[in-house]
Amino acid sequence: MGKHLVLVGGGHAHMVTLENISRFVKKGYRVSVIGPSMYHYYSGMGPGMLGQTYSPEQIRFATRDVVEKQGGVFVKDYVTRIDPENQKVITKSGNEVLYDVVSCNAGSYISMAAAGSADAKKLENVYPVKPIEKLLEASEKLLHLFSQKPVQVSIVGGGPSSAEIAGNVWQLARNNGVHMPLIRIFCANRFMGRFSSTISRRVKEVLEKRKIAIFENARVQKVTDTDITLVSGEKYDTDFTFMAAGVVPSPIFEDSGLPVGPDKGLLVNQYLQSVAYPQIFGGGDCIYFQSQPLDKVGVYAVRQNPVLLHNLMAALEEEALMPFDPGPEYLLVFNLGGGKGVLKKKNIVFGGRLAFTIKHYIDTKFMKKFQAIEK
Repeated sequence: MGKHLVLVGGGHAHMVTLENISRFVKKGYRVSVIGPSMYHYYSGMGPGMLGQTYSPEQIRFATRDVVEKQGGVFVKDYVTRIDPENQKVITKSGNEVLYDVVSCNAGSYISMAAAGSADAKKLENVYPVKPIEKLLEASEKLLHLFSQKPVQVSIVGGGPSSAEIAGNVWQLARNNGVHMPLIRIFCANRFMGRFSSTISRRVKEVLEKRKIAIFENARVQKVTDTDITLVSGEKYDTDFTFMAAGVVPSPIFEDSGLPVGPDKGLLVNQYLQSVAYPQIFGGGDCIYFQSQPLDKVGVYAVRQNPVLLHNLMAALEEEALMPFDPGPEYLLVFNLGGGKGVLKKKNIVFGGRLAFTIKHYIDTKFMKKFQAIEK
């Protein structure tokens, strides 16, 4: 029986490897993909799905179909732990999958600490912005609420995802002819704080023209279905809340006792390989790149694709590995709803319809390329 390659997750960093599963199979290797869903949703278009710019079918890949049609095995399950000494992956359902080489693209999740770990699952109208597919459910719930009366929508977090969610909630209400909500963003520090004042100002201008309120230095202490309580003691009513702060890598690696970075992501070397276990690789949001910290943006996962494909094959065949180069500064475009965006590339920053048009073109081209694998 041939060596076994196991892919944990079918996310952005695994797209090219998924496209080339047949290459592994033809060489006599077995390939298994373990993921929580038969589909993988593209996070870059998630806010657009919330605002109904895109349908779910437009922003997802049929992971299971891609795997099975090339001779691989798809397992719908959650990986909870990796046993590196015995080279096996343990899943939520209790399965133990032996591997010769494993690659992890398990993504990240949103901290629900402000909602209280014990109470978070009981809340009906508090949604983390990840997993992306939950935004479809949120969209449907919001439309129902909007049809009844003016409601208050809160977003906890001051980064790009908060801005994109706010803008697309506004679009959702405006385009459906329902009661317009009061939308508030609660930022622990400065809004869009890791970006220049030029970028944050442009994003603010778009949102504030729509009467979206932005509260800076408003750290949230407690979230319930009906109110938001700040550390300062101030309390605000809410009908629906998005949690968009505190993105952290999958807990798989820390729970497995593997070396992790400061953010608890799998600590990998220049080859996207665990610093302690050469049979373990990873990419995307779930890793911490030892050479330099990387922003948790899809562009790095996309750039890691060819390196992971080469290195997974090389690890199986005991050949030389390829180093990952993060590359030049990346293009960044925010979808703020209403057909508007803000674009940044090096020293160039501009907003408006052209910015959104560029993002739409890049995103849909990316999707069409990989959706073609399904057919």
